Amino acid sequence: MNAFSPRSGLRFAFLSATLLTCLSGCSSNSGSGAPASPTVSVSVSGGSSTRLGATTQFTATVTGSTSSAVTWQVSGVTGGNTTYGTISSAGLYTAPAVMPSSSSVTISATSVASASASGSVAENLMNPLPVSGSGTATQVGSSLNYLVDIVGSGFVSGSVIQAGGVSQTTTFVSATELQATVAVASGTTSLAVAVVNPNPGGSTSSVLTLPVTYFSTTATAAARILDQTSFGPTTATIQHVQQIGIDAYIKEQFAEPTTTLAAIPSSPLPAVCLANNTAYPCAESEWWTAAITGPDQLRQRVAFAMSEMFVVSTQSVAGQAIPQLHNALANDAFTNFATIMKDVALSPAMGAYLNMLNSNKPATGQIANENFPRENMQLFTLGLAMLNQDGTPQLDSSGNPVQPYTELQVQAFARAFTGWTYAASGGGSAAKFPNGTADYVDPMAAVESGHDTTSKILLNGTVLSAGQTAEQDFAQAEANIFNHQNVAPFVCKRLIQHLVTSTPSAAYVSRVTAVFANNGSGVRGDMQAVIRAILTDVEARAGDTNASYDGGHLREPILFITAMIRGLGFTNTDVNGSYESLSNYSTNLSERPYRANSVFNFFPPDYMIPNSTLNAPEFGIENTATSTLQMSLADSIVNNKITSFKVDLSNTSALGVLAASPANLVDQLSMMFMHSQMPTNMRTAIINAITPLTSNAQRVRIAVYLVITSSQYKVIH
Repeated sequence: MNAFSPRSGLRFAFLSATLLTCLSGCSSNSGSGAPASPTVSVSVSGGSSTRLGATTQFTATVTGSTSSAVTWQVSGVTGGNTTYGTISSAGLYTAPAVMPSSSSVTISATSVASASASGSVAENLMNPLPVSGSGTATQVGSSLNYLVDIVGSGFVSGSVIQAGGVSQTTTFVSATELQATVAVASGTTSLAVAVVNPNPGGSTSSVLTLPVTYFSTTATAAARILDQTSFGPTTATIQHVQQIGIDAYIKEQFAEPTTTLAAIPSSPLPAVCLANNTAYPCAESEWWTAAITGPDQLRQRVAFAMSEMFVVSTQSVAGQAIPQLHNALANDAFTNFATIMKDVALSPAMGAYLNMLNSNKPATGQIANENFPRENMQLFTLGLAMLNQDGTPQLDSSGNPVQPYTELQVQAFARAFTGWTYAASGGGSAAKFPNGTADYVDPMAAVESGHDTTSKILLNGTVLSAGQTAEQDFAQAEANIFNHQNVAPFVCKRLIQHLVTSTPSAAYVSRVTAVFANNGSGVRGDMQAVIRAILTDVEARAGDTNASYDGGHLREPILFITAMIRGLGFTNTDVNGSYESLSNYSTNLSERPYRANSVFNFFPPDYMIPNSTLNAPEFGIENTATSTLQMSLADSIVNNKITSFKVDLSNTSALGVLAASPANLVDQLSMMFMHSQMPTNMRTAIINAITPLTSNAQRVRIAVYLVITSSQYKVIH
């Protein structure tokens, strides 16, 4: 038989075909007749670019499997994260709020049926579309530079404010706020501004047109800034501010050294201090003297505001402790809020008032004294609700305020603040705890035997390690509070209320809060920057040129008295030079320096006028009795019946000479007490009332009385 025959050729062809079939997919059990398993694959579709914070829907198509289920990843992270964005189980991708280091992420889907089967696409991230919601242009000092503040959404680091089409050096405050200082030409009445976001996805917002108002240093502007920054304008200070301008005046006040209160009993008034074994009349005299005569008026006024925030009262604290506390507030007024927090907490006055003084480490299972740590957070720094940057409360899903701290955290702070007692004589560390010898001149000192050294869990999960000293726990606990998000809006709103207006807008609070958080150089809590921001804000200065601007606050009794003393030029006739008698008059009006009825101050900051929605703190002590007594005080002022004080309102006095022309007299009083913004009908009525009088001295007395008892004067506009 031939080696190659038709039969053998057919067999060879069959075997060859069979072999080729197996090589292309036959299984080892092909003899059973089972089909081959199909290959699983995944493909991803949808998107190409997504703006930060926006969403894009992706779809995964699975072939080779009856299951279409997939697991989604963003740049290798299942479900994604805040850095690269997140993706839902349905494939809905949400881009991150902030651009990551790479502007491209990978969206991938992996088959649940086969972990080796996956598909992916690259997604490009773009900056959001900027939206300019509102803005202000506030003149900086007396220059033609304006601080432009834009509030909106979609802002990123690198966003630029354009003014008149020209890009400006811009400060990124937050994703909702930008600021830039813009130089404008003289005569400009409006400024067209927009926000430009950078690439990738660079875009420009719509244009905002901001009105430009020039804050000229008129007598009105000078008197208003002095009403906000001093214990009352005088003719000389009004003229001075007019000459140098508001910005220069603020800088000048920042540079003034502190007028300090003398330590008690080493005061120049030992007889008063020792009378009835009480020292607070002497401390009050020191305080009135500094407030009325001190050249550092802004410093003293800020210290006064702080004393009504960090409240200590001689109703339960020795008067000898007040000078050290007040001097700390005055010295620290232009430093940093963290310094104020520290020095107030360690003052023997606060220590005695809220029981941090001699607070001992608790026995096992017991708790330390909670008085200071609770009030420190509730009344001094954080409040009772989590706050937004603009001072408004954050609410939970049920509409209730979100609490900023827990009872356990109060207890933790209480343990952190144990171990402090009176310093040894001269300010040294005490030899024992507690130290029974009072030292009212120096800050409290730590004695480790009285300190709780266990671990403590504070705000935002911060842990104080076990075994730390009292100084270490104190410093870290104070820093923990200082860096809490509530401190800036809480403190800034209260300072605005004391210095400028009871009802600041949310935008005003937000602008100042941003400066507290960052002074422009990365510093948090810079008090000079905060005070400047409060006083130069568009809402603070709006009344300089608009007499009908709705703002300000009720003139509290102490400010009513000091403004009279300073404005009319009273002379102290007390043989000892004491100013303490003024406390008798302020007491009748429900306010006496460092002698509030409780830690909640003379009036609560959230006081609402009954049957209204108007927040007006000082009205908390305004009633028919105090109003009547205030008119009686005004009568005593103009008739020289103030004990230990005298004012010259005679025919030959400066006002007496002006009284030859009733209109000139009234205009002078209008400038002094009402920022030259006396309503026309009021001016006419006073002129008509005093013109028939033949004595210039009588004209002065009646005119002054009518001005200082008017409702228009009682409110600092």
